[in-house]
Amino acid sequence: MNDVTAIDQPVIGNLTGDPSVIKESSSAEFAQDVLATSRETPVILDFWAEWCGPCKQLGPIIEKIVLEKSGSVKLVKIDIEKSPEIAQQLQVQSIPAVFAFVNGQPVDGFVGAQPESQIRSFIDRAIQRFGGTAEPSPLEQALSHAAELFAGGDTQNASALYDQILQQKPDNMVAVAGLAKCLLAEGNTEAVKKLLSDVPEDQLGDPNISSVRASLELAGAGAEAANQTDALEKEIAEDPKNHQARFDLALALFAQGDKEGAINHLLYIIKRDRGWNEDSARKQLLKIFDALGNDDPATLDGRQQLSLILFS
Repeated sequence: MNDVTAIDQPVIGNLTGDPSVIKESSSAEFAQDVLATSRETPVILDFWAEWCGPCKQLGPIIEKIVLEKSGSVKLVKIDIEKSPEIAQQLQVQSIPAVFAFVNGQPVDGFVGAQPESQIRSFIDRAIQRFGGTAEPSPLEQALSHAAELFAGGDTQNASALYDQILQQKPDNMVAVAGLAKCLLAEGNTEAVKKLLSDVPEDQLGDPNISSVRASLELAGAGAEAANQTDALEKEIAEDPKNHQARFDLALALFAQGDKEGAINHLLYIIKRDRGWNEDSARKQLLKIFDALGNDDPATLDGRQQLSLILFS
C-alpha cells in the first residue's frame, strides 16, 4: 500500500483471528458444538441454506465479527437442508435465523438480514450475558489508534499503522479510507486515486469510501483557489453579494483545513440566494458534509443551520 517508514510505530499482532472458532455443524453434532460448548464460550448459531441469498450476505459479516473477537465467542453454522431437525425444534420459520446460546440455552436471536452495527451489538450482548466484557477487538484497537494518530497530525505513523492493518485485512474499508485521508493530508492525491481505483465496485458505496471520494474532489477544486484567498476576501469585502468569489473562497478555506469557515460562507450564499448557479452552494455544502462524515461536529452544526434556512 504505502511505503512510509514509521518512527517508533508499534507493530500490530494477528488481526485475522483463529478460524477454529467457526464450525459447520449438523443435527448429530449439535449437542456438543452448541449446547456443551456454550457452557464454556458463548455460541452464535447461524441457520442458512445454499439457495438463501440473504444468508450469503449475512454469513460473511457474522464470520468477520466472530473472528475479530479473539476467541471470546464461537460461531456454529447449520445448513437447514441437511439438518432440518434442529431448526424445527427452535421453531425456525424463515432464514437467515441467528441465535445466541449461553450456558446451553438460547438467550437472544434475530431473523433476516441486519446491518453490521446491529450484528456487532448482538454478539457483544452474548459475550456480556456469558459474563465477559465486550472489549474492542485487536482490529478495532488498531483502527482506533491509527485514527488518534491522524487526529493528532501524525499522518506518517497513522499511514504506517493503516498499512499494517491492510496487509492483514485488505478489504477493511475503514483502513482504506484512513490511509487515503493520510495521503490527502500529505497532498499525495495521485496515490489516493490509485488506492480508490483498487476498491471493489460493491464497496464504492461504503460511507468511508464516499467520504474520501468527496474529500478528493474538494481537494482538487480547493487547490485551484488556495492561492487566491487574500484576493477573494478583498472581493467579498468590496461586494458581499459576489457569490462566486465567496463560493471560491469556501473551497479554498476547506482545502486549508478551515471547515467551519467554508461551511459558513456556503450557508451565507444559500441564505441570500438558494438557487444561485443551479444550487451550487447547497450541493457543495453536502459534499463537504460527506467528506467530514455525519459525526463531525461541523457537519452536525452545519446541517442544523441548513435546515433552519431551507425550512424557515
